[in-house]
Amino acid sequence: MNAPVSPAETLRATLATVLDGLPPKQAAQAVDRLIATYRGATPTDAPILRDRADVAAYAAYRMPATFEAVRSALDAFADAVPQWVPGSHVDVGGGTGAATWAVSATWSGARSVTVLDWAEPALALGREIAVANPALEGASWRRSRIGSSLALESTDLVTVSYVLNELTPADRTALVDAAAGAAQAVVIVEAGTPDGYARVIEARDRLIAAGFRVAAPCPHSAACPIVPGEDWCHFSTRVSRSSLHRQVKGGSLPYEDEKFSYVAAARFPVTPAASRVIRRPQIRKGQVLLDLCETDEQLSRTTVTKRHGDLYKAARNAAWGDPWPPLP
Repeated sequence: MNAPVSPAETLRATLATVLDGLPPKQAAQAVDRLIATYRGATPTDAPILRDRADVAAYAAYRMPATFEAVRSALDAFADAVPQWVPGSHVDVGGGTGAATWAVSATWSGARSVTVLDWAEPALALGREIAVANPALEGASWRRSRIGSSLALESTDLVTVSYVLNELTPADRTALVDAAAGAAQAVVIVEAGTPDGYARVIEARDRLIAAGFRVAAPCPHSAACPIVPGEDWCHFSTRVSRSSLHRQVKGGSLPYEDEKFSYVAAARFPVTPAASRVIRRPQIRKGQVLLDLCETDEQLSRTTVTKRHGDLYKAARNAAWGDPWPPLP
């Protein structure tokens, strides 16, 4: 019997089919510009994805990475709210819909889905790609200005991924407040840079002030113990590169590591991790060093040795971003 195809594999295969014939030189130029924009700190008052070439380049290069980053954040959130399943989802600034694919990979079943974005070409391609995902049948793809005038209808879940860096400070504030006013749960993902982390912390503070509880990655809803300017909280997820992906970026490795920062919060009770692994575990002879963010609002390093038995085995298998101790 053939193993079921994962949403990530379906997404990659669909992108390869839809984007067959993409001119590599044109796509590579568009990708370079998009990377500079997404990693930069300059907001814009116009859609970043301007035309079909931009959208094709984004879908080929960024969509799989966005999918994996958002899915990692959603997986951590789902661990903290094991009995909850969203019945409706609004993806703000969703572009071609990577976050909608991530939500369907996290929670099975159909739900009401709305994707809002400035760029009609992105929505058009997202609608085209979504045909391959039964969970997105009937999704609404709507053109909307993402900013101070944004009005959101009541929904269970709002996702905002790689969007805040595109906005002015006033529009960022308005977007987070609109999400908090409309949703029972909000998940925000940004690039895993110091600036991306700063935007996430700003959003985190506003969500807490609006009555939300942080479910992940933090083990608490108090102030972040990281000193601004000295470090930043971010995580990593591995992204398989398709042949199209390698063609666009000229890379040879079959994978890349996507760094991201995120916050997942809810208005209802959550059970966050007792602590979170916030750096790549260091495996030494007979011991594993884990850097943790703790429930008591501090950072710590713990050493797990062979004397700890099964806990040592778990530590050797622990990954950056995992809860600690491991969930049962």
